[in-house]
Amino acid sequence: MLIKYLQNQCLTNIFKLLILIISTATFATNPNWGNAQWIWQQEDSPSNTWMSFRKTVTLEEIPENVEAHISVDSKFWLWINGEMVIFEGGLSRGPSQAGAWNRKDKITPANSWYEALNIQPYLRKGENTIAILVWFWGRETHKGTHIDSGNGGLLFSSEIGNQQLVSDSSWKVLQHPGYDNTIEPASKSLVQYSVKFNAQKALNDWTDKAWYKQDFNDANWANASEKGQLGVAPWYNVEKNIVPHLINHGLQNYANHEDLEFPFVSQGTTIIARLPFNKQVTPYLEIEAKAGDSIFISTDNNRNKINATYIAKDGLQKFESYSWFNGHEVQYTIPAGVKVNALKYRWMSVGEMAGSFKIDDPFYNRLWDMGNNTLFVCARDNFMDCPDRERALWIGDVADQTGYLFYAMDDAGRQLLKKAILQTVYFSQDDVIGALGPLRVRELVCQSLQFIAQVVWPYYLNTGDKETLEIAYPYLYRYLDLFPMKENGLPEYRKGKSPDTWNWLDWGVKGTIDQEPIQMAFYYLALREAKKMAVVLGNDEHIKWYDKRMTSMKAAYDEAYWKDGFYSTNPENLKDDRANAIAIISGIANPDYYDQIVDNVLISNRFSSPHFEWMAEEAMFIAGRPKASLQRMKEMYQSQVDQEGMTTLYEKFGNKGSYNHAWNGSNTILSKYVAGVEPTQLAWSEFQIMPTLVHFKSIEKTIPTVKGDIVIQMHKSENTYELGLESPEQTSAIIGIPKSEKRIGSVEVNGKTVWKNGKSKKKLSGLEFVEEDEQFLKFKVASGKWEALAIYKK
Repeated sequence: MLIKYLQNQCLTNIFKLLILIISTATFATNPNWGNAQWIWQQEDSPSNTWMSFRKTVTLEEIPENVEAHISVDSKFWLWINGEMVIFEGGLSRGPSQAGAWNRKDKITPANSWYEALNIQPYLRKGENTIAILVWFWGRETHKGTHIDSGNGGLLFSSEIGNQQLVSDSSWKVLQHPGYDNTIEPASKSLVQYSVKFNAQKALNDWTDKAWYKQDFNDANWANASEKGQLGVAPWYNVEKNIVPHLINHGLQNYANHEDLEFPFVSQGTTIIARLPFNKQVTPYLEIEAKAGDSIFISTDNNRNKINATYIAKDGLQKFESYSWFNGHEVQYTIPAGVKVNALKYRWMSVGEMAGSFKIDDPFYNRLWDMGNNTLFVCARDNFMDCPDRERALWIGDVADQTGYLFYAMDDAGRQLLKKAILQTVYFSQDDVIGALGPLRVRELVCQSLQFIAQVVWPYYLNTGDKETLEIAYPYLYRYLDLFPMKENGLPEYRKGKSPDTWNWLDWGVKGTIDQEPIQMAFYYLALREAKKMAVVLGNDEHIKWYDKRMTSMKAAYDEAYWKDGFYSTNPENLKDDRANAIAIISGIANPDYYDQIVDNVLISNRFSSPHFEWMAEEAMFIAGRPKASLQRMKEMYQSQVDQEGMTTLYEKFGNKGSYNHAWNGSNTILSKYVAGVEPTQLAWSEFQIMPTLVHFKSIEKTIPTVKGDIVIQMHKSENTYELGLESPEQTSAIIGIPKSEKRIGSVEVNGKTVWKNGKSKKKLSGLEFVEEDEQFLKFKVASGKWEALAIYKK
């Protein structure tokens, strides 16, 4: 019998962190900003300013729940009574437009985000000191992820029993003298800056006498300057950050901590500190140095543009750079003679790595881990194409991430996807949905169509969030209506129709992209998924509109592009795997052609970049050719999996481009098709397990759904198939017993025979027989724990 699979998830037992996380969902209240003022120093600061704020308040009582509401441009760190409450609060701006926009003239008024934090555990009766460090970026880039207000600002409000604490001129303020705000931007693409910190000019940071400690004397600090109440320009109104705060994993030792043999005296050579995998981190050090010693910190990532420079004071000291970077190694260049007592890092992540996938083939096992690491390192304030070069919200890249996000990320990931959806539609322009929001609307037509089909609908299906669907849907329909239909039954190829546009479909092998059938198939796919949305929302007129267009396109597509064995506009020169793959995935391809497409194109032609590769693999599974799909996957990713020390996936095949790029989606195939798990009803109220085990003999998988974790174990031998399932309440599962080209003799579920010699046997509470088809024997089970054993006939 199946050995019971035990999974003991490690809970974060740091009580105050748990309270902080829970409060964002459970104890949230509508903020009373009262007389709160946006505050700053008197002068408007230049970009890259770090501003320190302090406020001392005497409290008569401490209620059970105390929320603080904080809004800044751009990031903040909060301490209460010397204890850090939150590390890196705030988000790149902004949630929505605050007035009429004119992107051409750079008139872009935008509202601001605010954070809600439960600060009750940090307060005490009597005197309390609140300290906030605000980092004002003060710049925008052509990558569009941040809307600069033009002025640094802090807005704070907290109701503490009968007392209300708000930001006003009674707060103390000082531009932090340790941070050099004259350094050049890190790159033309990033809004974030590197850090240059001079400990000789600082405020005793990272010591018991630090400026954020309660006993610090701020008598010489200026009183804050009031800039206006809620709603005032340039910050306008505020909207709550819907994404749970980043998980702070605390300061951790590097993977090679023991090899570094602390303490040691630097020889002046670069010290390599290895991370367990490619992470977003802030570097930390403890040293004994002389005043003026300069330390440089970067990573092995040659695309990384963020670094840290630390200028030492005399004696023992600590430092952490608050501008995050990523890589596999953190590299410290420390002058000779400096005593190094400790090197550490802090990892922050969007939720926990809640999903898992283990398979008995080491190649696919490692590929899934690398894809999972890539997903997490490409998520923070937004989902991004890469964490180094751009950090940009390309919505086609988000579509690639969405495919396996729901198998890997917890609620924080789902909420970050919701944020991406809302920002994309809220900042659309002239009915165009584009990438690089919120600041830009750069139309890449196929990415916009991917967004409709492979982001918005999967988000709704996996979460059941109808409110977001209702908001997004009108924008999606209006975009689809921008495509006029031609007499041949196909829409006009959309190109160069908006002010900011790029006729980009994929990288991959040059000269191989067959553009027209790709865009047509994506448009068909978007129509198909948008129709599902119209059904949910009860829009009969739109349903008819979609049906009419899809019917017109179905026949016209074959007429225009089928060329005796594959789809093409020019069969002599274009035999594109991308065009033929998306034709299958979209449903516009004739199923009778599937085998020809696989044999003639998808097996032999490997033109796609990772952005399209997972779709080629999915098309082969849909076509019933799993072995060919898995073989293609292995051959395309073999060099990356074999690269020792690499834990994330490249932008381009041949191990080129950034080595951590969002659009690697093969985890979707391993989860949805190999493990065979996907929702069949809204919000995982019903899901199916229909595995395609091929040569695999063991799979263990945890899926963090909105209903709770689904835990699955599968084991296959020559004569048996075993399934263990733990499913959360309010779910049911359709489990498929794979025939594996064999005859099933009997099936036991929870120790009782429910199928034998081709017939259903004893009834079991919570289980019912569904059907038998060519591939599976199917049963429906209620929520709970199930163990099934199938014995094949010899």
